[in-house]
Amino acid sequence: MANKVAVYRKEHFNAAHRLANPTWSVEENERVFGKCALPNYHGHNYELIVKVIGEPDPETGYVIDMKLLSDLIQREIVARFDHRNLNLDTVEFRSLNPTAENIAVVIFNLLRPHLENKLDLQVRLYETPRNFVEYPA
Repeated sequence: MANKVAVYRKEHFNAAHRLANPTWSVEENERVFGKCALPNYHGHNYELIVKVIGEPDPETGYVIDMKLLSDLIQREIVARFDHRNLNLDTVEFRSLNPTAENIAVVIFNLLRPHLENKLDLQVRLYETPRNFVEYPA
């Protein structure tokens, strides 16, 4: 049986967003999304936990070098989203509602191509200390 180990890297970014469906009326957006649909946006201090699962390398003992994982997250996620308005400043959310669920999927899809196929990946994104999502579930 394989000795799979999960390693975690925690990072942080701040971003603003607005939740809205452009095909709905202002009233419908406010009914569904509440204060998150206000037209002038709002922000979050996102906490991101990236989980990588695999067998430790027999030569290094690493599942993945944590410094390399941190550099990857900084380059692909933090540099792209930190201190940005997700709706206005990012390509990823120009036509995708930046819910925590969608942000987690986007982050997963940005990181996955940079990891070896033998490694499993999971993203946990805290939008607030009490609200978080995981992808894949």
